[in-house]
Amino acid sequence: MLPFRPLVFLGLLASAAAPASAQVVSESNREAGHASESRWRVGLAVASREGVYAGEDDRTLVFPNVSYEGERFFWRGVQAGVHLFSREGFVLDGYVAGRFDGIDADDFGIPELAERGIDRRLLEDRDDAADVGMSARWRGAAGELELDARADVTGTSEGYQASLAYRHPFQAGSWQLTPGVGVRWLSSDLADYYYGTLDEEIARGVVRYRPGSATVPNASLTVLRPFAEKWLFIASAEYRRLPSALRDSPLIDRDADGGTTVMVGFSRGF
Repeated sequence: MLPFRPLVFLGLLASAAAPASAQVVSESNREAGHASESRWRVGLAVASREGVYAGEDDRTLVFPNVSYEGERFFWRGVQAGVHLFSREGFVLDGYVAGRFDGIDADDFGIPELAERGIDRRLLEDRDDAADVGMSARWRGAAGELELDARADVTGTSEGYQASLAYRHPFQAGSWQLTPGVGVRWLSSDLADYYYGTLDEEIARGVVRYRPGSATVPNASLTVLRPFAEKWLFIASAEYRRLPSALRDSPLIDRDADGGTTVMVGFSRGF
C-alpha cells in the first residue's frame, strides 16, 4: 500500500477520507449526527480505496473522524456548508466540498501504461479540486432521496457533476443499516480531465482520448451501532461501476471494471 499524497493527507487530517471515499464518509458522519443529540462527534477511522488507474496501488489510511451538525451549519469531513431550508423531511443545503480524485503522474505504473502505449514521463498530474454545490434531500417512511449538483471552482477541471441517490435505513436490533443506490453524471470537462488525456500530453505524443460526459452508477451500504452511551461504530462500503467510456481510457487499468471503497471507524458525541 502506498501512502496518500500530501494534499490528500492534509485533507484527511481535517477529517476527510480517501479520495474515492469522501462521499461515503460524509454520509456516514451525517447519519451519525442524526443518531444522537450530540452536535460534535470525534473519533478515528480507517479507509481503503481500490485503485482504478493503470498501475495505481490500493490506498489505506488511518485518520481522525470529526463532524459537526448544527442548527444552521455543518461540517462533514471534506464538506462544510449551511442548511438553507428545512421543513417536514425536506432539507436544502449549500456547501463547499473537496474533490480528491487526482493522481500524481508518478503514481501510475510504468509497465501498465506501456501496455496501453503511453510513456509515463509524458503525463501530467491530475490535481485535486474544490466544488461548490447544492443538495436537496427528501426523507420519509419510504427512505431518503437526494439530488446533488456541484461545480469545480478551482479551475482544475472546470467541470461539474450531478447525482441522484436513494437510501433506505432500517433497524436490525441495535444496528442501523442503510443500503443505497445512485448515479453520478460527470460533465465532459470533468470526465476528460480525470479520465482522458490533456492537450499538453497530446502535444508530446500521447494518444488523444476524450471520453466525454459519463454516467457512473454506484451502490453503498452504511452500518451504524451506538454503544456505551455516546459512542458510535461506523462502517461503510461503496462500489462505483465505471462505464465503458471511462474503462476504455488508456489511463485506466485493463482489469478495472469499477472501484470499491471501505471505511470502518468509531466516534464519540459531545
